[in-house]
Amino acid sequence: MGKLTLRSTLQWKNLEKNYKQIKKLTLRELFKDKDRYNKFSIHDDNIRIIFDYSKNIITSSTFKLLIDFVKLSKVNEYARKMFSGEKINLTEKRAVLHTALRNRSNNPVYINGNDVMSQINSALLKMKKFSNNLRNGRWFGATGKKIVDIVNIGIGGSCLGPKMVCEALKYYADGPSIYFVSNVDGTDIYEVLKKLNPETTLFMIASKTFTTLETVTNALTARSWLTGKLGIKAIANHFVALSTNTKKVLEFGIDRQNIFELWDFVNGRCSLWASIGLSIACFVGFDKFVELLEGAHYIDQHFLNTPYEKNIPVIMAALGFWYNNFFGASAHAVLPYSQYLHVFSAYLQQNDMESNGKAINFEGKRVTYETGPIILGDVGTNCQHSFYQLFHQGTKLIPCDFIGFINPLREIGDHHEKLMASYFAQPEALAFGFTRNQVSENLKAAGFSSADIKALTPHKVFEGNKPSNSILIDKLTPKTLGALIALYEHKIFVQGIMWCVNSFDQFGVELGKTLADGILPELKGQTGKEHDNSTKNLIKLFNLRRNNMIL
Repeated sequence: MGKLTLRSTLQWKNLEKNYKQIKKLTLRELFKDKDRYNKFSIHDDNIRIIFDYSKNIITSSTFKLLIDFVKLSKVNEYARKMFSGEKINLTEKRAVLHTALRNRSNNPVYINGNDVMSQINSALLKMKKFSNNLRNGRWFGATGKKIVDIVNIGIGGSCLGPKMVCEALKYYADGPSIYFVSNVDGTDIYEVLKKLNPETTLFMIASKTFTTLETVTNALTARSWLTGKLGIKAIANHFVALSTNTKKVLEFGIDRQNIFELWDFVNGRCSLWASIGLSIACFVGFDKFVELLEGAHYIDQHFLNTPYEKNIPVIMAALGFWYNNFFGASAHAVLPYSQYLHVFSAYLQQNDMESNGKAINFEGKRVTYETGPIILGDVGTNCQHSFYQLFHQGTKLIPCDFIGFINPLREIGDHHEKLMASYFAQPEALAFGFTRNQVSENLKAAGFSSADIKALTPHKVFEGNKPSNSILIDKLTPKTLGALIALYEHKIFVQGIMWCVNSFDQFGVELGKTLADGILPELKGQTGKEHDNSTKNLIKLFNLRRNNMIL
């Protein structure tokens, strides 16, 4: 943008004007156009995904203006820079190449003149050999027993990505059981370890730097638990590391051959596609891990090569931008109707909010507009009985993504039909609501008195006009899961470009960690630094009561 601010551009002003023109339009009125679904939906028959965005508060003019803004933002130019290895992570001067990890075409991708595909392919081959050996019983524990349990110790992207995928693909699992430990709260690792036999357990320590406090603390506890029962030499058979810090890993006691490579051109929240995904490959098999990569690669090509007007992640991003920046919607809900995707919304919370939770633009100036939304969600139909109340009758506008599957992985009675009836009903209810006349007629038919009808009617009216997207997929498979994840990755990327923020650093997680490092010695009886009055007194009371010095 140079010196030009977003809000002063002609494209922004045109959107402001359009918003004023249509903000009082209702979806009831917009759906008088009998061809609306055909105008605002995309069917991808290759990956078998239907994307219906017709239940959004837009007209054809709105859509054109949103696409004009995407063009102004030069999304395609930035995308090609990302895919080709240019250092678009401006603050850390790094390339952003999670897409190269799933580059199934194997076309060269260069950083500083070097093709990174050779090292990525080498890492994938090492994952394949290891996962095959582990699953086939050729990797033994220290006492010669087969590994039957894996514990992934990591936090953030080193946990949420592989955990989400392992949960999502549990139907396909035929390998060892997988556990994930991330929280430094000792109960997290305690509750896992108490279930396990050290002779048949493998620990995967996932940390790019191998210095993350939570991960290192849990790793040391795991090492103490294992060596206390099997001896120090057992580490070689029961620990592997996913890290860039070879020195720290070796100091920990893990064999060099058990280190799986990571790279600084992949940020943690998008790292499940290679070594951080080792637990996935062990859980479902490397062939299915490759199918996951293939689904994501397909969407990568769709994103790069499809015109904006038919480009699913671009449209998802533009619609989110529309509500965030013109309707004042501060949150966005992601609502999968599959129990297998019960971690999906939590995974997207990190991916989206850590990426675009920024207030400083490319030029180092504070923005004058809203950026990343709050992401929330859970699986349907659970969330219908909790926070949907606010969606339907609350005072806040929260656009929603509904994700459903045509064919279930498990056919049990009519469960799937009942699940999907809710999947179709909720967006319809949000869009069109239930009018005062409809409420009155229902109450009258139920035999309520005129006085009761008058009193109850306001409480039972649903205003409607709440926007949503519907994503409908044939079946949850490794390939369609990979595609779904990549859709959201690219949506997040596009919105970052539209807001002119760097989606690939995460300095916001650092300050609390730094302060905690300074406070930790104080909780162990050492002299500390100066604090504000509140923090100082809380630490003082904590220490006194922990040491039973006062009640």
